[in-house]
Amino acid sequence: MWSRGWIAGAALAMAGAANAGVGLEPVASGFKLPLYVTHAGDGSGRIFVVEKAGVVRIVSAGAVRPTPFVDLRAIVGSTGGEQGLLGMAFHPDYPHNGAVFVSYTDKNGDSAIARYRVRGDDPNALDVSSAQVILTLDQPYSNHNGGGIAFGPDGYLYVGFGDGGSGGDPHGNGQNTLTLLGDLLRIDVNVPTGYAIPLTNPHRANPFAKPEIWASGLRNPWRFSFDRETGDLWIGDVGQYSWEEIDFQPAASPGGENYGWDFFEGDHPYQLMPPETPPDTVPPETVPPLRFVFPVAEYDHSEGCSVIGGYVYRGAAVPSLSGAYVFSDVCSGTMWTLRPGTAGPWTRSEVLQTKIRTSSFGEDEAGELYVTDFYAGTVSRFVER
Repeated sequence: MWSRGWIAGAALAMAGAANAGVGLEPVASGFKLPLYVTHAGDGSGRIFVVEKAGVVRIVSAGAVRPTPFVDLRAIVGSTGGEQGLLGMAFHPDYPHNGAVFVSYTDKNGDSAIARYRVRGDDPNALDVSSAQVILTLDQPYSNHNGGGIAFGPDGYLYVGFGDGGSGGDPHGNGQNTLTLLGDLLRIDVNVPTGYAIPLTNPHRANPFAKPEIWASGLRNPWRFSFDRETGDLWIGDVGQYSWEEIDFQPAASPGGENYGWDFFEGDHPYQLMPPETPPDTVPPETVPPLRFVFPVAEYDHSEGCSVIGGYVYRGAAVPSLSGAYVFSDVCSGTMWTLRPGTAGPWTRSEVLQTKIRTSSFGEDEAGELYVTDFYAGTVSRFVER
């Protein structure tokens, strides 16, 4: 996830504005290691703050409700620095079906995706008895669990998993499509139990790849998001020792992108690629040549240590950010934007320097942008200064 920043404790950036038009406004505080903020899409105006240990709290009308939306500490394992309740996604039809999905590591340190339903007598509480685990994945180490989940504009649930951890991808999971580690998955949860494989998944008919895989070659896609206006997909993939990257997939993509890890870290070779001869168990004619999709932006560790992917801003409160992808780094606290360049390459610009230990971004129903501060336990909103 962001282990070098969280555990090693790299120096914070100096506070100060890099863009006089953008600032941060406190929304709520008192959270315990917040990792994510989102909304229900139900017109209530509530935002939901996910805490690492397994609690989800509600902010309504500017106040934190005393009773949590759900408390999953009995099943969530969060002792490792990159373990815990890592993601949450409200079903696009939540106002009618009350379905909520969570991503977490369990008491054994393995990953799980589960479906819950809101209580019929209380819209501010999930029914813990409704839990249905729909996917599990063994984790060989305690780090690089990924954990982000989000519904795409196609109504399918996307799930991000890291390469399984340790360092340098010792098991080669990033380039192994016979495991779900190191991949972005796309699954259909609009079924009574479990999940189905969408008919248009790129590896559905490939016997040498898991059919759930939508994209591969990822080291640790801690946070990814969809542009609510265009449907484009953005991925903040945490690097190894030198380079952090932002990956981009246009909405029209049929999937199947390979983002390069662990042959590449950002645009840079990380290790020598293996010979063209595939494993003996795989007929050579069935293995397509490797084709990598390189990041649209990268930065080295003179500017940070662990990228935190964000969102394309589509709100109304900060016109200067309109249409820009906003992201950060856990160690530097710097907020950047990314926009298409006039000559082709994407343009990265510094927007704000903060002392925030950014753990995640989030949107409310109106498209306004929020950021969580892991250690300070706060949620702030981007505003026009």
